[in-house]
Amino acid sequence: MRPSRVLTAVFVLVCGLAAGQAASAAPTPAPSPSAAPSTPPADQNDPPNQVDVPEVSTLAAPSFQLPFPCGQSWTGNSSGSSAHRSYEIDFNRGSSASADLGDTVVAAAAGTVVISAHQGSTNGYGNLVKIDHGGGWTSYYAHLNSRSVAAGAQVAQGQKIGTVGNTSKPGNNISPHLHYEVRQGTSYPSNIRKAVFNGATFGYPNQTLTSKNSCGGSGGTNPHTATSVCGAGYKVIDSAALGSAGTAYLLYNAGNGTNCVATIKKSSLGKATATSAYLEVQGKSRVTDSGSFAYYAGPVQATAAGKCVKWGGKAGSAVYDSPFEHCD
Repeated sequence: MRPSRVLTAVFVLVCGLAAGQAASAAPTPAPSPSAAPSTPPADQNDPPNQVDVPEVSTLAAPSFQLPFPCGQSWTGNSSGSSAHRSYEIDFNRGSSASADLGDTVVAAAAGTVVISAHQGSTNGYGNLVKIDHGGGWTSYYAHLNSRSVAAGAQVAQGQKIGTVGNTSKPGNNISPHLHYEVRQGTSYPSNIRKAVFNGATFGYPNQTLTSKNSCGGSGGTNPHTATSVCGAGYKVIDSAALGSAGTAYLLYNAGNGTNCVATIKKSSLGKATATSAYLEVQGKSRVTDSGSFAYYAGPVQATAAGKCVKWGGKAGSAVYDSPFEHCD
């Protein structure tokens, strides 16, 4: 479906496409700098049956934020672990080895959870959450003490996905920390990318940063926009007010013929309230993102070139449901 009209509103790009395919590479262990074991042989760290499949993406990277709640300061270390292969980062903030155990970990950008599992003896990542941000971009959160999301779930930037821990493979004793990395494509380990937070590349090998992830403030302005939620290439073609609680937006990406719907909250910012967004391409099943969200619902995306679509959303008690429209 191509847009039949153009709105004058312009939104700022903040994050990348959500949903996509899972990368074929399995992760590598990342001991904490304070408790790093001696360097093991490479075959002990590399996942078995590794297959390198080159992938090239021209899509812009998501607008990643630090994977911790707004206002927290964390120190990242890329050089203190014997298991690191490239630009991975271990994060700590406490003054003792176990001070960070149980601290909240949040999604660095919106996306779809493609792995939420304990890796067992396969590798050293222990409890791992992997998020697919679309366009070949994925992020990894390893050694978690607990996981708050399941595979297949759509998560918002800043949404809690787990807690800091020290889980790993048997015999790999590490102190609590978050192992974080970003990959683009599937040719491991050359697909590991330098981490970028709030638009600035991490100051390798070590840097202390303060999180700006979902810093909306009580009663303030929502830091997210429809275009930042849906990602690069999307433009707003329609919108519907949901009272004073929010706005539902319909967007279109002319480059790939894909529509996206996002509901952006205006009230109760930072508080988890009932919010939803849906998109239905004529002749296909409706896709919905519904739950208790702090800032927005979505992105909900579907290919719709030359197709009519229904779309809408809910914020608070206000609901919008469109007819089939935007058919050309």
